[in-house]
Amino acid sequence: MKFYNLKERDEQVSFAGAVKQGLGRNQGLFFPDSIPVLDNIEQLLAMPMVERSVEVLYPFVSEDLTKAQLGDIVTHAFNFPAQMQPISENRSILELFHGPTLAFKDFGARFMAKCLQAFVAKDAKATGQKKPLTILTATSGDTGAAVAHAFHGIKNIRVVIMYPKGKISLLQEKMFTTLGGNIETIAINGDFDDCQALVKQSFDDRALKETIGLNSANSINISRLLAQICYYFEAVAQLYRQQGQQALSNIVFSIPSGNFGNLTAGLFAKAMGLPIKRFIAATNANDTVPRYLQTGEWSPNETVATMSNAMDVSNPSNWPRVEHMLKSGILDEGCVSSVSIDEEQTQMTMIALAKLGYISEPHAAVAYKALQYNASEEEFGVFLGTAHPAKFKEVVESTLGQPIGLPKELADCASETILSIEQSGDFAQLREYLLSKI
Repeated sequence: MKFYNLKERDEQVSFAGAVKQGLGRNQGLFFPDSIPVLDNIEQLLAMPMVERSVEVLYPFVSEDLTKAQLGDIVTHAFNFPAQMQPISENRSILELFHGPTLAFKDFGARFMAKCLQAFVAKDAKATGQKKPLTILTATSGDTGAAVAHAFHGIKNIRVVIMYPKGKISLLQEKMFTTLGGNIETIAINGDFDDCQALVKQSFDDRALKETIGLNSANSINISRLLAQICYYFEAVAQLYRQQGQQALSNIVFSIPSGNFGNLTAGLFAKAMGLPIKRFIAATNANDTVPRYLQTGEWSPNETVATMSNAMDVSNPSNWPRVEHMLKSGILDEGCVSSVSIDEEQTQMTMIALAKLGYISEPHAAVAYKALQYNASEEEFGVFLGTAHPAKFKEVVESTLGQPIGLPKELADCASETILSIEQSGDFAQLREYLLSKI
């Protein structure tokens, strides 16, 4: 299968090429030239997650990986569960935070790292040369930790992670800024959109890109998105095992949305034949997409800092992929709606969930509130738990008025020293830094 640049259709690459490049010309996103429709859905739903994921992903990667190689990658990348937890009779949360950095980003980052490691080794064997490779990524909170841990210690791959200074939780920051080694971190005086803009500027600089072997591990990288398809299949599989055929007709997913990679992966799953009725893209005060769907005007406002900081994105990079699927007829436009949830609603929803016996962090609360607004009682609503509540310990404890413990993953890094440097957000400064350490 080939992947083409959404901005320049004539640029077509293999899966390996798309993973290694990250972005196409003119900051274009790669998109598969076809989305395979699977006709054995019930058979797939009966499989274990790893075995099923190989079948789901293989059509996308078969030019570059054998099924055995893919099986090895998936086995190592998805070695932790995605768990459905009931909240009420017709509402459940899909917990995606049981990986090593306690966030859903572990699925995509670990899959990408294993793929890239395989492709770099293959290239080195074919050419006898080890080309430099630099992963440059921006994070609004959880991507940084997932990418850092997925690539930490991998030889010949340098990782540089930028994040908005003072705008992510301290525990989120500690999870990726304390590792050292091949993991370098930069605190940018700005917001996530400024960090993301620096990544895109770097990709536009052809000389820089070639000199340092530039790649990105944001959800703009197609490998991250493909991996995320798999936990939608797992969620539906768990419902199918619990409720049988009747579970497959009325499922609505509510997705806490920042850069919109998670929604993109869900739409891929639906296009492949997974029986999902529709999606709700739940945003916080950074409401570019809800306003766009109402008015037809794309008008990002200045990014606002909220307690659900991983969603503090005003110009989501993955929206072109979403819009392409909706406008091209791959999916019906009516399968996506969007709603903005404010800070007071988020806090009140966290309290309401606690009364139901479930401790939630702000992002999941935003998604649950969106379900209350947009899903009927006849629909089975699944909202995504994208991060462990302890990653937002201060916010959760102050909102609920009760202490929560730290899991080992966070306790181990809580006392470590932050190793980041600080930059202004000037591209020339970043460029000089990237070139100075090759």
